[in-house]
Amino acid sequence: MHHRLLSGLICGALALGAAGSAQARESLNVVTSFSVLADMVEQVGGEHVTVTSLVGPDSDSHVYSPSPADARKLAEADLVVFNGLQFEGWMNRLLDAGNYQGVTVTATDGIEPLAFSGADRDHGQGELDPHAWLDVARAEQYVVNIRDGLTEVDPQHAEDYRTAAQRYLEALDALDSEIRELMSAIPAEQRTVVSGHDTFAYFGAAYDVRFLSPVGLNTAAEPAAAELARLVDFIEDNQVPALFYENITSPALIRQLAEEADLPVAGTLYSGALASDGEAGSYVGMMRHNAQTIHDGLSGDAASQ
Repeated sequence: MHHRLLSGLICGALALGAAGSAQARESLNVVTSFSVLADMVEQVGGEHVTVTSLVGPDSDSHVYSPSPADARKLAEADLVVFNGLQFEGWMNRLLDAGNYQGVTVTATDGIEPLAFSGADRDHGQGELDPHAWLDVARAEQYVVNIRDGLTEVDPQHAEDYRTAAQRYLEALDALDSEIRELMSAIPAEQRTVVSGHDTFAYFGAAYDVRFLSPVGLNTAAEPAAAELARLVDFIEDNQVPALFYENITSPALIRQLAEEADLPVAGTLYSGALASDGEAGSYVGMMRHNAQTIHDGLSGDAASQ
């Protein structure tokens, strides 16, 4: 009797384990290029997805170097989501290395991209600015593309993806309005931001804010002394009230500018990566954090950091 009971328990445990494994296999294995896309996929995919981001929070996609382990991640993926517009210059090589044959989503498909200015293009990976997620209205197209990619790979849960995407799009509409309200509260002549490098053109165009940087697009570049001196002159001539760090660039340049221009550093902005924790750990939270930090810094409401 005891032996039969023990045998039954073992068989039951094995059956539960097998069921658990089958359930685990049911979730889509989605690989994204960087953390902003990972959050978007999780918002739309919910319980149906397991997401791996090649470039994690607080990490810089510009200087990322793929590894053989990353190629294996792609080889095992059901869906791969990346930004496009040459943001990930390494992605095609990695897809080839992983021999990935599945569905890919280029998140920027269908958006109207901005062109780099001449100076930015010298530092960048192409003629078009890839940082389109920093305009919430354009980010909504990212969500549509992700929804459609998930639905293509997993039509069984299409209704869930549509429902979650619609809820997320409504939240992004509200976020867009919130950011516009915060930016419009700053006097137009004070709406100039100096930050780590040139990634905020979409934010600036969407919300009528001027962005300047001591470095171009490439976070690995060092600015010339003449360029720094020109920026200090501009900051003083235009009475810029504060400077901002950026989470994926060295704070040393902004500290140097702050010292030379005798200005406070009003906070940290997030552009190409989410924060590892805290409010800016999600896309919505990151955009809200950026807008509030800019508002407080340019309105004189932020303490120096």
